[in-house]
Amino acid sequence: MKPILICCSLLLAGAALAAPGQDRPHDYRWSMPIQSPAGAGIVQLSLPREVYLHASSASLADLRLFDADGKRLAYAIGAPPAQSATQRTNIPARIFPVTGTPATGDGLQGIDIRTADDGRLLSVSTRAGTAAATTALQALILDLGKQAQDKRIAALRFTPPARTDNYSAQVLLEVSDDLKQWDAIGTTTLNWLSNSDTQTLANDSIAFAPRAFRYARLSWQAGEPLAFAAITAQAVSETDIAAPRASVVLQGLPGKQANEWRYATPLAIPADSIALQLTQTNTVLPVTLGVYRQNSYVPRHRLHLRQQARPAQGAYFDPLLSTTFYRIGLDGKERISGDLAMPVTQTGEWVLQTSTEHPLADGNAPALRLGWTPATVVFLASGKPPYQLAFGNSNAAAVAQPLSQVAPGFKAEELLALKTASTGPLQTNAGAEAPRASARTGRRGAWPHCGRHCCWAWPYWAFLRGAC
Repeated sequence: MKPILICCSLLLAGAALAAPGQDRPHDYRWSMPIQSPAGAGIVQLSLPREVYLHASSASLADLRLFDADGKRLAYAIGAPPAQSATQRTNIPARIFPVTGTPATGDGLQGIDIRTADDGRLLSVSTRAGTAAATTALQALILDLGKQAQDKRIAALRFTPPARTDNYSAQVLLEVSDDLKQWDAIGTTTLNWLSNSDTQTLANDSIAFAPRAFRYARLSWQAGEPLAFAAITAQAVSETDIAAPRASVVLQGLPGKQANEWRYATPLAIPADSIALQLTQTNTVLPVTLGVYRQNSYVPRHRLHLRQQARPAQGAYFDPLLSTTFYRIGLDGKERISGDLAMPVTQTGEWVLQTSTEHPLADGNAPALRLGWTPATVVFLASGKPPYQLAFGNSNAAAVAQPLSQVAPGFKAEELLALKTASTGPLQTNAGAEAPRASARTGRRGAWPHCGRHCCWAWPYWAFLRGAC
């Protein structure tokens, strides 16, 4: 019995060593206060630029959110959701009445329609030689004009003639792009009801799923046809809203070679654009940008593919991008090369190499500008405010959760409508250990993080099995 108790004691001691210490704000080198909107249980936050400049992990595994009591908050992290803005514009329709024999079949027998070369409707008239039983109004044909490619028509609004007090009718709306094929898209009852106080209750529009069309035909299924004073189409268009961007400008230092410059880079930056800021005007500079890698590196993606010679051991230069940057004066203005898009690249150092024909003096080294799209954090605003964002701990393991566990049951449109938090100035936690940024640390998950402790528990477990 005594050996079993000894084994159990050793096992408990090993388990205690294996359990990571509880996260506290002072374990992290940097922090930023969070201003969270009152009353919001689920909040979104676009990660500030400072997080990427000071985080110890390429994957932001050391990112934490704490409440006022130092309790860790649950959060999810991911790319910002795609957003768009809806614009609505009113388009006056050109109205062409159709009179004569009541509409049958396609509704346009005995009707001549003339159009211009650009599709503009010119006239609608009774065909010569056709005996018209009546000159009464039968239908209306509308020309909405040529629409922009991104516009869709979502509704028509009708304005009755002056002194129309009471009117009610059921109408059918059909649409076409060529005045030959017509699609019925909806019916509605239009009515205007006025009382003795000249107050009017109106149902004066027909709405439908947004779609593109140029021509419309309105016919009556019940009630007397009416020549409306005006008909206005409501067009909607969706414009993509670009996600917020962040950037950093890095200063270079001379490299080992005469034509080489090195730019120390925060490892957490997921750069997807790159540019050079040239110091002198009228400069054209062909360059190769890349990184130094160890010979054991296995690439996941490349900006361009080409066989790269590697040394048997040690580091080698891996060229990722060859291009030409420029800054040219022209007629009192400057023409400057812009940012180049590229696959997301994370590295601790960018390397710039120029040809021997284009050497750079020490004082003329260009600055390197990197751009990226900050991730969005969605967190549960539990605990006691105010909250704070903490980062900068090379030993921290990732604690981010799936979005479905932070905001369960939320639909996409509800997530888009979440209230947004903001952050205050960057603060240094003097008592925290200085971060040791490395790519390897950034990719370690929760299981590798505890590995150095779990190795203590394993011998106790094996010993217990043998003893028991």
